[in-house]
Amino acid sequence: MLFSCSNPDAVVMEMGSDDTLSGIVADSVVFYRSDSGYVTLELRTPRMVRMETDDDIMEFPLGFAVYMFDHNKQTTELHADYGKSYGKSKMIEAQGNVIVQNFGSEETMYSDKLFWYQDLKMIYTRSHVKIVTPDKQIEADSLVAREDFSEYTMYSGSALLDVDEEE
Repeated sequence: MLFSCSNPDAVVMEMGSDDTLSGIVADSVVFYRSDSGYVTLELRTPRMVRMETDDDIMEFPLGFAVYMFDHNKQTTELHADYGKSYGKSKMIEAQGNVIVQNFGSEETMYSDKLFWYQDLKMIYTRSHVKIVTPDKQIEADSLVAREDFSEYTMYSGSALLDVDEEE
């Protein structure tokens, strides 16, 4: 008894083509960005999935951390449980336990979702957001801020402030 199978030549050629790869998976990724010899950004993620799409998408399914520096001095830190980077539009979406810390002003922001527009150097969220400083706590429905969190505007918010009763 003899058995045989055949595939058209085009199908066989396509199976070996690089274009059929859906993406690349890398573990323990560390990415640096520098300017004039100074590290300005460090991104760390336990897993990165790069998808071959028109927008050059990189996904961070196990979370990520971004450290921003000013002349090699750390200024801001961003953490999230999940992230997606859109390469051509230079936007990063962060989801789940999003935390942004500004070490200069000692402010920490908490949210569930955040969009970081790298070209504009701005972050934005329409999710509930809370900012905690040594002397106040502010909560709002949305936020627009500089990427280093040095300036921000919150919308539809409330605040808890420490008040010195002697004054």
